[in-house]
Amino acid sequence: MLFCVSVLTSDNKIARLDLEAADAHQAQKKAETLGHFVAYVRPSGFVLKNWLAQIGSRGEKFSLLLFSQELLALLHAGLSIVEAIEALQEKEANRQVGDIYTQLLTDLREGKRFSSALAEQASAFPPLFAGIVKSAEGTSNLPRSISRFIDYQLRIETVRNKLISSAIYPAILMMVGASVSFFLVVFVVPRFADVYQGSGRELPWLSEVLLNVGLFLSGHLWMLLSLVAGLAFWFFRSNQGALGQSRLLSMASKIPSISQRIKIYELSRLYLTMGMLMEGGIPAVTAMQTVSGMVPGKIAEQLLGARQKIEFGESISSAFEAHALVTPISLRLLRVGEKTGDMGSMLMQSAAFYDGEITRWVDRFTRTFEPVLMAIIGVVVGLIVVLLYMPIFDLAGSIS
Repeated sequence: MLFCVSVLTSDNKIARLDLEAADAHQAQKKAETLGHFVAYVRPSGFVLKNWLAQIGSRGEKFSLLLFSQELLALLHAGLSIVEAIEALQEKEANRQVGDIYTQLLTDLREGKRFSSALAEQASAFPPLFAGIVKSAEGTSNLPRSISRFIDYQLRIETVRNKLISSAIYPAILMMVGASVSFFLVVFVVPRFADVYQGSGRELPWLSEVLLNVGLFLSGHLWMLLSLVAGLAFWFFRSNQGALGQSRLLSMASKIPSISQRIKIYELSRLYLTMGMLMEGGIPAVTAMQTVSGMVPGKIAEQLLGARQKIEFGESISSAFEAHALVTPISLRLLRVGEKTGDMGSMLMQSAAFYDGEITRWVDRFTRTFEPVLMAIIGVVVGLIVVLLYMPIFDLAGSIS
């Protein structure tokens, strides 16, 4: 079967590969062996059909957070790993998720370690989760490591949900404003144009421009709707997955007031992930290797340079400072962590500090942006109405 694989190459360029493979997982492995970072894999063929099928199957996506919470509860109840996975498989009604549990049980019964079984299903279990399980196998404290991963996921979800919820209301405002403006220009303006064209009076040039635009759009309505639908489909399709998010972040980072916040957000995710791994007993260099595949390309390059310096004996704070992976506050916290030997905790505290800063900035931004957006929508709609009635005002003035 032929698969279309979207990848980020070693020189940070976006590319798409057509690979022959038995399934999507095998196609991903082939692309990774070529030295690429895989964003998403889909069957080649009719794009719209595949896209609609992907949307329809989103409700069946495997939830790693839910799996971790249920597994932790079963382990605390005294069940072994195999018994816990069997219990999860028995209660699962989703066939795709059930297949994941079946493969896990097969690997465990063949004598494989739990971390190895997880690593073989990379589409469901990311390297980070497999890594903390592997470190826990050496300390025989799996429940604590899973609990730490759950806290990590919940903290990331809290910030992400805050960003999403803050964007919902402005998005609704923009949709409503655009819909009202579209209705006025396409359906109301042509009716006024019919009246004014029969009056034989010369119109103000702004009103005449608006009437001509309305007549043109109403005469090509289906072409306009098709163009809008095509652009919307292209935008959502091209910005799916890790590459799409990276592209959107790259565009947003060109805005000065937002670029610094994006950098703080990326550093916060870096500190949080590294801190969780190091608190679990994973060495700093190994933790950096694990994290490098989970951060944006620029941060990954900086992290690689810092890792090389640490391997040559430099301290973490000095290596991070040399490669612009710190802020003044996080640098002080890292130096404290080096003195006390509790680097993982200091990284977690740095992440918590910046998560709070991001949340406060989002609150301030939305409180400012929403009234500004409402004012812009009001001005646009009001301008359309005024231009429509301006000829009537001129006529009333001439009569008086």
